[in-house]
Amino acid sequence: MTDVWKAIQNVAEANDGVFTAKQIEEAGISRVHLKTYVDKLFLIRTGHGRYALPDSLTDEYAALQERSHVLLFSYGTALYLWEMSDRVPHHLDVTVPSGTNVSRIRKDHPDLRVHYVKKDLYEIGITEALTPMGRNVRLYDKERCICDLIRARKDMDLQLYSGAIKAYFGNQPNMRKLLKYGKQFGVEDKIRTYSEVLA
Repeated sequence: MTDVWKAIQNVAEANDGVFTAKQIEEAGISRVHLKTYVDKLFLIRTGHGRYALPDSLTDEYAALQERSHVLLFSYGTALYLWEMSDRVPHHLDVTVPSGTNVSRIRKDHPDLRVHYVKKDLYEIGITEALTPMGRNVRLYDKERCICDLIRARKDMDLQLYSGAIKAYFGNQPNMRKLLKYGKQFGVEDKIRTYSEVLA
């Protein structure tokens, strides 16, 4: 076993089995070695610049949430976990209360997109769902996701937005809960419009 391979294993183990090419470079190892070990099937490439050991492939969603109890999956990531989007997230969307310091986690997860929200709105709609690997994670419920989408419509990908809206309203929407949330987020009128057209 070479010193390079031992060093890669150390980086992997320090990051719950999932690590980035950047973390390898920071450990003083050339990225060139990653391709060699992927070709030899010692490593699995799990995404752009992301790798894992084959025998310890961890659940990226659960591993990230274990870093901080306040990270809640939201927006596109929550939609994917709710199967309201078939698009595997390129960025992991999380929401945290305003003032939360997540700089260390962001450094380790360059694909993380953090949304900050006032503490009184942070708690609305927190629930749990299963990841594709069967682990429980905390995220916002479908109704909260719809409210967040409507509030951030100008910043949202149009295809993701319209797909999620149609998926929600086309599958037994919980209008009572959605309108209650909508009132709290100031989007009640827009929700009523969507419900008249789509529900």
